[in-house]
Amino acid sequence: MRIWGWQKMNKTDFLTITDLRVDYGGIRAVKEISIEVPKGKIVTLIGSNGAGKSTTLRTIAGVVKATSGSILFEENELVGKAPDAIVSMGVTLVPEGR
Repeated sequence: MRIWGWQKMNKTDFLTITDLRVDYGGIRAVKEISIEVPKGKIVTLIGSNGAGKSTTLRTIAGVVKATSGSILFEENELVGKAPDAIVSMGVTLVPEGR
């Protein structure tokens, strides 16, 4: 998986993912990725089928539970929060074609 737009974290980061790991049963879907999205920037998540793009987005939205790691949105931890609590913070997932 390739992450475009990555740069060193600073206090204006909008979204910070640190060492995120997601497992489905015994299968590791996301392997300790870290992403920092600065406020006002557009970042793309590019990868082949099965690389973990959708799982990463679903984990940010709280639909899939992280095995470990941290997801900060405007310095608020998202890991462990219910999807409705994440939506109330201004984060949502809108899948294409659905």
